[in-house]
Amino acid sequence: MGMSVTISAAAEQDVEQILKLQYLCYQTEAQLYGDYTIEPLTQSLEELRAELAGGRVLVARLGQEVVGSVRGSVDAEGTGLIDKLIVHPRLQRHGLGGRLLGALERELAQAEGARRFRLHTGHRSDGNLRLYRRCGYVATATERVSARRSLIVLEKELAKEPADSGAFVTSA
Repeated sequence: MGMSVTISAAAEQDVEQILKLQYLCYQTEAQLYGDYTIEPLTQSLEELRAELAGGRVLVARLGQEVVGSVRGSVDAEGTGLIDKLIVHPRLQRHGLGGRLLGALERELAQAEGARRFRLHTGHRSDGNLRLYRRCGYVATATERVSARRSLIVLEKELAKEPADSGAFVTSA
């Protein structure tokens, strides 16, 4: 009998597993851009602990193993800022990234009043772009961060329906 993946709030004891998973997951991004100095690969344990204390961090677990994670916060304008969606390479392309993203969107909307969501990914990160578009995100801007890399900013608005419907619509 196989185990199912569960999604829950991250705890202090998850920090080291999240950081190790982050390092593993961002290797392909670093290789894609020829840049191993990207922030997810240089983030310290203390910096990650500060993120855990200052925002929402969810983890996906397979048994006791952290196999996915996503972070977010809500800014003063009510925009949910989503960051560092990661899924262990052996579990990618099975819907876990979409589940994590949806869980964080619901949490930020219900607990913190987010009315729209914003995230970013590298311009060559085709798999990430496909996932975000499939989840209703629309590209709204491009930010050049280096000679090799630009970030595509994507956004999604909450539907103008009753708050408990859980429906989202894309921004135009």
